[in-house]
This record gives sequence, structure tokens and C-alpha cells, in this order.
Amino acid sequence: MELTHIEHIGIAVKNLDEAIKYYENVLGLKCYAIEEVADQKVKTAFFKVGQTKIELLESTSEDGPIGKFIEKKGEGIHHLAFHVKDLPNALKEADEKGVRLIDSQPRKGAEGLNIAFLHPKSTYGVLTEFCEE
Repeated sequence: MELTHIEHIGIAVKNLDEAIKYYENVLGLKCYAIEEVADQKVKTAFFKVGQTKIELLESTSEDGPIGKFIEKKGEGIHHLAFHVKDLPNALKEADEKGVRLIDSQPRKGAEGLNIAFLHPKSTYGVLTEFCEE
């Protein structure tokens, strides 16, 4: 598998509008996109720092993955996403090496990326996402 860079860091927040104000007014970043991903029950906001993006995630439903995460762990870093050159192959390789997959096949994510997640029980507690255009 070939990881090319950190694509983004996903951060779970309770209130997207309030979190955007912090990133813009305190850190001086500019939100360049807001998008809802209905099938993942999440609304996202994106910022860029160098080549890396920060993705803020607000749940649109208490029973969505971000809603459950915030209920259990509170706001904070949710996942680390790596860009890969061949997502299906990266998943196959991770599976062959004994990594537990959340997604065995790529699916559509925010910004039109194909995404798949690796289970944090296999990645030393870090929910890991692979992304590909």
C-alpha cells in the first residue's frame, strides 16, 4: 500500500457553527466548504493547513456515528485520514495483514472522495480512514 500524505484530521464537534468561529476567528483559518453526507448522518466543514485538511464533523442524528462518538467520548479528534493511491488494494493489503476493516469496500465520503475505515481496535486506538479521489 502506498500512503501519499495525511489527507485530513477529523474532529467531532457538537456545534459546527461555533467550532467554525474558533477555527476562523482564533486560528485564522478559512472554512472553504460545508457539506452534509446524509448516509453518514454528518455535516462537515473543511479548513486547510498546508496540504492537510481539518474536517469538523457535526452529527445530524443522535444515532449517527459522530453523535454516538460524542456521547461516549466527548468532542475531539475522531479519526486520522491518509490518502492512498489504490484504495481497494490498500484495504485488501490491510485485511491480509490482520487489520479489522469497518469498510471492506470503498464508499463515497465528503468532497467526492472514496473512503474506507479501519477499526480502531486494530490500529492502536486510532480510527483510521483511507481516502482516494
